[in-house]
Amino acid sequence: MASAEWINVTVAYATPQQQIVIPLHVPAGSTLEQAIRGSGILEQCAEIDLSINPVGVFGERANLDDPVHAGERIEIYRALVADPKLARRRRATAKPSHAR
Repeated sequence: MASAEWINVTVAYATPQQQIVIPLHVPAGSTLEQAIRGSGILEQCAEIDLSINPVGVFGERANLDDPVHAGERIEIYRALVADPKLARRRRATAKPSHAR
């Protein structure tokens, strides 16, 4: 019986306080969900709920059942605290105007 091929991936999750990056060795053909669960990050970060938190690979949204490929960075996203457009608008209106 031939041994399974293994690939290297990384699982990443960030909060405002810290960034967690876990290098991982998984069997070829593993899914994103299998890699995330195998990384142990769910035990480290109780706030992650894979039924709610979206995931992606290198900034592109993906599905938990998508296969992972060698070298990929699997990212777990969290909800935004503020709408980016609204935050920019608030910053722009808060800046003092420079009279010349």
